[in-house]
Amino acid sequence: MKLYFVYIIQCKDESFYIGITNDLERRILEHNIGLKKDAYTFKRRPVELKWFESFTDPSEAIKIEKKLKGWSRRKKIALIEENWDKLIEYSKNYTQFNNKIKK
Repeated sequence: MKLYFVYIIQCKDESFYIGITNDLERRILEHNIGLKKDAYTFKRRPVELKWFESFTDPSEAIKIEKKLKGWSRRKKIALIEENWDKLIEYSKNYTQFNNKIKK
């Protein structure tokens, strides 16, 4: 059974990169070696793996990767930290949450 991994790495500049691979160890090594000069992570090395999840269905992995790419930074951090309360809070309507902060 082949596995597919959706992963979040943190770059040297503190930004996050989200990707998908079928060989997580190899892919993180590739990010740190800097195989492609035009890649997002090339000038942001070294990178550090912060979170990953494995899938047997590549379609499901792609779906999750796209979903995570649309998340806010704070929501990604909540996932990495396994802070489920914050993850739920940040999943609510952004406008609704933003109004609570202003009060």
